[in-house]
Amino acid sequence: MAVAESTAEPEVKKLGIVNQLVRFGLIGAVCALLDYGSYMTLLSLELPNWLARSLAFVLGTSASYVANRRLTFAGANTGNTKAKAGAFVVVYVITFFVNIGTNQLLFVSLPEFGFGFGEQLRWSLCWLAGQALGTGINFVMLRWVVFRE
Repeated sequence: MAVAESTAEPEVKKLGIVNQLVRFGLIGAVCALLDYGSYMTLLSLELPNWLARSLAFVLGTSASYVANRRLTFAGANTGNTKAKAGAFVVVYVITFFVNIGTNQLLFVSLPEFGFGFGEQLRWSLCWLAGQALGTGINFVMLRWVVFRE
């Protein structure tokens, strides 16, 4: 007797919003450290602020995509995954311009601080503001648009 193979997609365990927020936050923290560390390293190599921030953003974003797709959003592995990857790219292109734009706008707007670690503090404040705004946009767009369940 032959057993019919199921063509239905395997059932994926869906996480509640609190669990998703916790996972997104933990993954985001690790990826933010990767982003920030690479940003500071690239700045120490005397790359222009906008270029250092852009390269660091791409590195952190790539790590975030892989981790959140596997661990946070169950809807990432169902349906048209190529379309979801494309939607992810669109969200992150928008976030890129928001994040880098916020960073650069603050960088040229904030005065230079006069004490020894002032320039690093200025870079850090610019990074933090752009990162915070980008993270909020990312969670909303990933949860309700890209990886909706």
